This record gives sequence, structure tokens and C-alpha cells, in this order.
Amino acid sequence: MRDLSTLRQGWDEIEAEETRLLRELTVQESMSQLLRLQQAFEPQLQQTEALFRADRIAYLGELQRRLRRHAEWLEEQSQNNLV
Repeated sequence: MRDLSTLRQGWDEIEAEETRLLRELTVQESMSQLLRLQQAFEPQLQQTEALFRADRIAYLGELQRRLRRHAEWLEEQSQNNLV
């Protein structure tokens, strides 16, 4: 059996690769990926809805805040480019 430090190192490498790949996605690609995942897991999401409702609501609220900040940033960039 591999020792814990070896497993952690392997996991760190996976997380680093995941981060790199996510940074390469556009917002549209990220949203498309999220919707594909939701569609794939919809039956499980419905079955566990009551268990994870509060977490999902909190996540969706955070997603809305991030999207709003992104839209504001895009608007600022657009206005800065006009000047």
C-alpha cells in the first residue's frame, strides 16, 4: 500500500492539472460544462435534493454573485476600452 504522503502528492498533481484546465475555459465553456454535468446527474440530484438543499442554495447564490461581479468587470473593461 502506498504511503499517505505519496497519495497526497499524486492528489496535488491532479488538483494542479484541474486548476490549469479550468483556467483555460471561457465562462461560456464553464457554464456549458456545468449544465452538461447537471443533466448527467439530474436523477441523483433529485433523489438527494432534501439532503443537500441548503448547500445547493448557498452554491447557487455564490455563483450568482460571481457572475454578477464578472458582468460588472466586463462592463468596466468595455467602458475603459471606449475611452
